[in-house]
Amino acid sequence: MDSKYVIGIDYGTLSGRVLLVEVASGRELAVHETYYPHTVMDEKLPNNGTPLEEDWALQHPDDYLEVLRRSVPEVLRLSGVKAEDVIGVGIDFTSCTMLPIDAHGVPLCFKTEFSENPHAYVKLWKHHAAQEEADRLNEAAEAQGQAFLKRYGGKISSEWMLPKLWQILNEAPEIYERMDRFVDGADWIVLQLTGQFVRSSCTAGYKALWHKEDGYPDAEFLRSLDPRLEDLFETRMRGHVSPIGSKAGELTSAMAKITGLVEGTAVAVGLIDAHAAVPGVGAVKPGQLVMAMGTSLCHMLLADKEIHAEGICGVVEDGIIPGLFGYEAGQPAVGDIFGWYVEQGVPAYVHELAKAEGLSMHQWLEKKAAAYEPGESGLLALDWWNGNRSVLVEANLSGLIVGYNLLTKPEEIYRALLEATAFGTRRVIDAFQESGVEVTEIYACGGLPERNRLLMQIFADVTGREIRIAASSQNTALGAAMFGAVAAGSARGGYDTIVEAAESMVKPEKATYLPKPENVVVYNRLYHQYCTLHDYFGRTHLGIMKELKALKLEKSS
Repeated sequence: MDSKYVIGIDYGTLSGRVLLVEVASGRELAVHETYYPHTVMDEKLPNNGTPLEEDWALQHPDDYLEVLRRSVPEVLRLSGVKAEDVIGVGIDFTSCTMLPIDAHGVPLCFKTEFSENPHAYVKLWKHHAAQEEADRLNEAAEAQGQAFLKRYGGKISSEWMLPKLWQILNEAPEIYERMDRFVDGADWIVLQLTGQFVRSSCTAGYKALWHKEDGYPDAEFLRSLDPRLEDLFETRMRGHVSPIGSKAGELTSAMAKITGLVEGTAVAVGLIDAHAAVPGVGAVKPGQLVMAMGTSLCHMLLADKEIHAEGICGVVEDGIIPGLFGYEAGQPAVGDIFGWYVEQGVPAYVHELAKAEGLSMHQWLEKKAAAYEPGESGLLALDWWNGNRSVLVEANLSGLIVGYNLLTKPEEIYRALLEATAFGTRRVIDAFQESGVEVTEIYACGGLPERNRLLMQIFADVTGREIRIAASSQNTALGAAMFGAVAAGSARGGYDTIVEAAESMVKPEKATYLPKPENVVVYNRLYHQYCTLHDYFGRTHLGIMKELKALKLEKSS
């Protein structure tokens, strides 16, 4: 019998990656990456230069189609695999990434009359301009004692579906009126591939307030927010919610021509990128926490019970692995902080030194920072360059470094930023533990664990825990591919459950980082001070950072 294969398509913040995998063994035969031509639009629109306000982050949906046009045919070419031997396709998407479409599934930004309207484009996950709507939603939900609020750590983020849609209604009612649906990026790609529209239980559960038993928030609550929202879930958010691990549909003839695959190939219900990473590392048991580390960091934790922990981004039954409760928390900037520092904060002489040594800026800074002991720099930072997702859920917070002096070096600042992200993760782990959800194992995957050994050692030392690094460099795409194998089912050469897929397709971790006891002692002291700063600027005196941001917006408007 000929070998069978599946494809995982991983839509990230800056690019889309396509992975072709052998079903029986998990052997990765080919990967191809397509960088989005329009990248992230956070200053202006691409066609006419329409300026964007503070905290906007948009994308162009044609960039997502370009991944299908370029990368899917390329993995077939690179691998030499016959299209008829590909039995399934799985999709994951950075989230919450939403776009308005018409009745035919066409994004409104494709239409000439809306091409200059920012609200017609994709609102990327890190679009934070709906904070006012999020604040009003949280105030109303708390005042009314809405049960759903506890499942999301007590606050709904400005990154999520309802604040983003409400912002459109408030600022561009003409877009709201013309949209037929407001859809998640993962669900839109599945629609393009199959011609069938379904809403993923993963995206709906974590980002759209849907619950397996209770459904969506009721019309009375929506009416209390804004009478125009009353029928939201019967109109612009309508659609059958399908469980992850099920088949959304089959590849259309039109998409078969574009991708080079065979018409009728099974397509799985889409899911969030970080959630796909969980089975991709082989985590299918309670207590296992997976850190999907890239521009941001998502913490995914499996448990056999539902509790309500501070600052979690959601707990959804069957949301990651069927039969278990999946918890999500996160840090909205990790790799983005290091990238910001390299692009905006490093002096020119450092660039020259790195160039002379034949190293990239990140490599040079990592090398120099690794020579320092914990605490030696005298610096301590808060990792809030893009606000705080967990546990404070406050997008208006900003970054902070304490301890500068006239001898402070660039590599010391870099190390302090690495340490800050690790402290942020420890705060998330502590929140889970304090609420009664045990963390027994930690896995890491994504680009950062592959590239920055110092960062991963710091994470092990700060958390005091072993960190296991995923075997696959394309772990998220692997997880998506595994769901593609489940969508195809054993009858077509796949698997009937994601647990079965994980048992066969996941390889042992490629590396592990153990905490160094002498470093743990120092980092415990620094973490205590981190928590003091965290609570001072994030709880008792959060008005300082919010006022600074308000002044900035006032002067720039």
